[in-house]
Amino acid sequence: MAQIPTGSLGDSEFDRDTAVTRREPGVYDVDLSAGWTIFNALNGGYLLAIMGRALSDALPHPDPFTVSAHYFSPSRPGPAVVRTETVRSGRTLSSGQASLLQYDEEGREVERIRVLASYGDLDALSDDVRTTAKPPAIPPREHCLGASDGPPPKMAAGNAITDRLDLKLDPATVGWAVGAPSGKGEMRAWFGLSDGRDADPLSLLLTVDALPPTSFELGLEGWTPTVELTTHIRCRPAPGPVRVSIVTRNLAGGFLEEDAEVWDSADRLVAQSRQLARAPRP
Repeated sequence: MAQIPTGSLGDSEFDRDTAVTRREPGVYDVDLSAGWTIFNALNGGYLLAIMGRALSDALPHPDPFTVSAHYFSPSRPGPAVVRTETVRSGRTLSSGQASLLQYDEEGREVERIRVLASYGDLDALSDDVRTTAKPPAIPPREHCLGASDGPPPKMAAGNAITDRLDLKLDPATVGWAVGAPSGKGEMRAWFGLSDGRDADPLSLLLTVDALPPTSFELGLEGWTPTVELTTHIRCRPAPGPVRVSIVTRNLAGGFLEEDAEVWDSADRLVAQSRQLARAPRP
């Protein structure tokens, strides 16, 4: 069995905890780390990064371009298996699917997540950019708020993922932390990993799902489980912290959407996502 190398970014905690070991072509063994839990469930972006790493090894192209995931049931820390299948291989894009499975008490495989993705080579993309998109209006990092800048956010207690992230939240979106949510479905932050690892295409799959949920600023507390998450990786991020903006415009029928943008230190839009999530239940 071969452990998939993590590249030139060093042996960071993220790389160790998203490592996959090739058992045979298309089959990868994984040890899901308890260090990425939120409300006692593993974060969906962390799990997506693991599946993205397996697909990077299984497909002819190295970089995720679009990744769509459906989450069937919560994943728990411990052993898991990722099974991949190549659907199509082209000159500039290859497509594949992957499933993350765990075993129940009777030893039967239970599918937790299924992904359909297209991969390419980000370094081969054209430099032509025509956009009306603008970076989010976030105060300088030193004027934003982290866990050590005031009362601990409600989500920090018992959620191991907060120790692995370097989040500095826009003060305009942290009313929920002191019992005064704004009522707007917005969350903005400077984002990095606590060990200083720079962003890359795989870590962006985590980034789009790693901020506190927008439902907090709507005055709702509790777990907001992802039902479906689609992420587009637009270019390889420059070194340094990224800025993340997430907006919810519609909560109805017990579900909400979250639209995310991730901007790098060179003011480039490097990732976009939309997810459908279940709103916290009263």
